[in-house]
Amino acid sequence: MTIRQIRVLIADDSPLARELLKAVFDQDEEISVIGEAANGAEALKKTIELSPDLVTLDIHMPVMDGIEAIRQIMSAHPVPILVITSSSDADTAYAAISKGALEVLPKPDIYAGYSKEILNKIKLLSKVKVISHIIALQSPKLTGKHTPELRREYPDKSDKLVAIASSTGGPKALSLLLSALPENFPYPIIIAQHISDDFVSGMAHWLNDISRLTVRIAEEGEIPVRGTVYLCPSEKHTKINSGKRIAFRNRGKGDIYFPSCNLLLSSAADVYGANSIGIILTGMGDDGVIGMKKIKEAGGLTIAQDEKTSVVFGMPKVAIESGCIDKVLPIHDISKAIMGLIRGR
Repeated sequence: MTIRQIRVLIADDSPLARELLKAVFDQDEEISVIGEAANGAEALKKTIELSPDLVTLDIHMPVMDGIEAIRQIMSAHPVPILVITSSSDADTAYAAISKGALEVLPKPDIYAGYSKEILNKIKLLSKVKVISHIIALQSPKLTGKHTPELRREYPDKSDKLVAIASSTGGPKALSLLLSALPENFPYPIIIAQHISDDFVSGMAHWLNDISRLTVRIAEEGEIPVRGTVYLCPSEKHTKINSGKRIAFRNRGKGDIYFPSCNLLLSSAADVYGANSIGIILTGMGDDGVIGMKKIKEAGGLTIAQDEKTSVVFGMPKVAIESGCIDKVLPIHDISKAIMGLIRGR
């Protein structure tokens, strides 16, 4: 039986980087490299000519950079795009998500798990219907900070906590959720987003720029405060301890998700109980489901992103099927549900 191969176009100005990526892709018979491009203009031209199932794209390239190439590709010939760039470009890489890219990964490294990780990403993302997931879900423009909704004062709810689990497709989903919340949002928010090492800083800067809330990397020992979003670093796992302070735990040898969504959500349930809100967003696997069950059992509210707006309907699907989810919502309705809870509706 003939296997239908996933047709991939590689775009990078470095011949070595293209060679390394091709060597990784050639390890899997389900993936075929159908072309290469040395700059963004070539990537646009070859995407239109070859109609690949997926394009891998670097950020910094001559003639046309990756950000502009993504914008033009998504306008002229929408296709799943995976940004593969160096960690030094992390601060600009997440701007690619706003233009339509699905995910950001580091360039090939020597660590053993890289090949398996990137091959799995290729297989998952090549199946995404980018027209519905990207074009129809553009990040909302931030309006002025003087509308009646944003002037409204909410009582301090730092005794409550929003804990979010997120993986593949998560950065885009998070941008939509966070940008819809007012600057005086009365709860602290902590996010466990599966992410490559050295890239969380870039995501924090990007989300901070498009959100009215303060978004930054969590630091050990601090107490989460209202109106602030804390991103868990990938190098360690994050939990809330009994003193309501952020605490880190070293990775274990058998861990496969970084940072752990289950650890964060479970600790939120243990410490905040019925005052915890758990949200599980797009992503593969089942990380976060145990934590969502604990929040549900503690009397907290549990929300899952729906299938239509999820890039990968894995984590939310498992959580829904487990029976621990109170609300299943499109990504753009999750912020409305939280604000409705705050207003007592």
